Amino acid sequence: MTDPRQALGRRGEALARAHLERRGVRIVVENFTCPAGEIDLVGRTRDTLIFIEVKTRKSRAFGPPHLAVHQQKQRQIVRTAEWYLAERRMSDVACRFDVVAVTFLEDEEAPRIDWVQDAFPAEGVRVW
Repeated sequence: MTDPRQALGRRGEALARAHLERRGVRIVVENFTCPAGEIDLVGRTRDTLIFIEVKTRKSRAFGPPHLAVHQQKQRQIVRTAEWYLAERRMSDVACRFDVVAVTFLEDEEAPRIDWVQDAFPAEGVRVW
């Protein structure tokens, strides 16, 4: 049996991926995992590698989903991205960290998808 939260998360990641691909981002890795942590999606535009955290919610009770990417989570994403780059010997590539927030609301037919580009810097300090 599938955990409902995991199912919701997978659904949100699939919608986020489709949303990004329609906007020109080529997804190169899904659910990259290493000892440092996990990154939901790794995408690429022509000149930038994008590390993408997807947050999915069923209500707005706790605020926008992207606000759940707190400083500790940002640091974990940055460490995981560093691992990804080192593993692939990609030392001289432009990178950024994005958050895609997917919200399914009962009173709305389609989910709301908000793409926050350059959501935080590699130092893990929130900029929104």
